[in-house]
Amino acid sequence: MPAYRIAAFYKFTPLTADKSLQQALFDVCSRNDVVGTILIAPEGINGTIGGPAGGVEQVLTALRALPGCADLEHKESFSDEQPFFRLKVRLKKEIVTLGVPGVDPNRAVGTYVAPEDWNALISSPDVVTIDTRNDYEVRIGQFKGAINPETVSFREFPDWYRNFRETRPNARVAMYCTGGIRCEKSTAFALAEGEDEVFHLKGGILKYLETIPEAESLWEGECFVFDRRVAVKHGLEVGEFVSCHACREPLAPEDLKSPLFEKGVSCPHCHGLTSEEQRARYAERQKQQALAAARGEKHLGASYEDEARR
Repeated sequence: MPAYRIAAFYKFTPLTADKSLQQALFDVCSRNDVVGTILIAPEGINGTIGGPAGGVEQVLTALRALPGCADLEHKESFSDEQPFFRLKVRLKKEIVTLGVPGVDPNRAVGTYVAPEDWNALISSPDVVTIDTRNDYEVRIGQFKGAINPETVSFREFPDWYRNFRETRPNARVAMYCTGGIRCEKSTAFALAEGEDEVFHLKGGILKYLETIPEAESLWEGECFVFDRRVAVKHGLEVGEFVSCHACREPLAPEDLKSPLFEKGVSCPHCHGLTSEEQRARYAERQKQQALAAARGEKHLGASYEDEARR
């Protein structure tokens, strides 16, 4: 059995998002050797954590004791390596930033579709499937036939969706994202814009990949995740992608063979976009990481979670 249990979760529920709650969650994670990121906002909680199985269970128990969180669900997977470098518990205005005032999943969200029913829905000729994730996530995997909005950040999605609706006013819409949280916001936004009905994948891609056998799947590629695993595939097994330490783009095995790839310094996506000073800094960081590894130590530097795009 792999040494580390990974749990991803979110819950939209009114919370008193203050320093007292922040410290309490930080303490329960620290006592149980659990690291990762937890975001707290007045609209709810969102996070992904990793650690010993029992430790993660203790944190989940503490989370479910919060007001409105008794039925908090989580998606879990396992890893031989700790996927996070450190623990962060942060207070935020939104647990996923859409940037549209008044959009509240606590009031109304779209119609949930179970993974077992998703294939039939998106195969219907009158349904348009929309990927609500950002461009670098979609690039390494998506559902067959889905529309890629080509957004750089989730804040761009509302304007994209308004333009889309002008061209496809009568289409039935099904949305999906990594774990389900972005679709809580995107479907709430769609309903606030006047939609009568919009569908979204319950539990997101991760639940689909965990539940649906690969032979029956309409998923193509791998699913980007915001930790050191970079991407997962069916059964939530770790995928083949790695992360460029310079620009954080996910890299396929063929990208590593490119003459534009230099470990820790550049890749085909960022080569030529960084300054000589930046490349020198990245090269020194890579050198220090290699030295630390040779000593059997971890060199934290700028961790993936610190620089990951949300």
